[in-house]
Amino acid sequence: PRPPVGDEAERFAARLVRAREEALLTNRAVAVEATATGYAFSHFDGVQWSPLTDGPFGEEHWAEDTAARPEGQPADAPLRVVFDPTGVADAASLTLSRGPRAVSVAVDAAGEVRVR
Repeated sequence: PRPPVGDEAERFAARLVRAREEALLTNRAVAVEATATGYAFSHFDGVQWSPLTDGPFGEEHWAEDTAARPEGQPADAPLRVVFDPTGVADAASLTLSRGPRAVSVAVDAAGEVRVR
């Protein structure tokens, strides 16, 4: 059985927090890009962005029937959150829904992650 959409949102939020920690620990920008099908991580080495796949950063797919929609952007636009080396990010929010149930995962300008 697939996890409830709230569990999926909590997992995504936890991985966003881990991406922020990675940016702080490695002193390099770390990005998370979420699309309609899932999300992936990358890091910036000062010259270019490269996929980040070590440890908890493998590419992840949303569960079947889960819809992911960035708030304030076209529904088909990817949501890209970049944590800079100090842990701050541009504010962004993604709503995950399945059936009547919807949960939002938000990142504020300080890089704090919340599930609502």
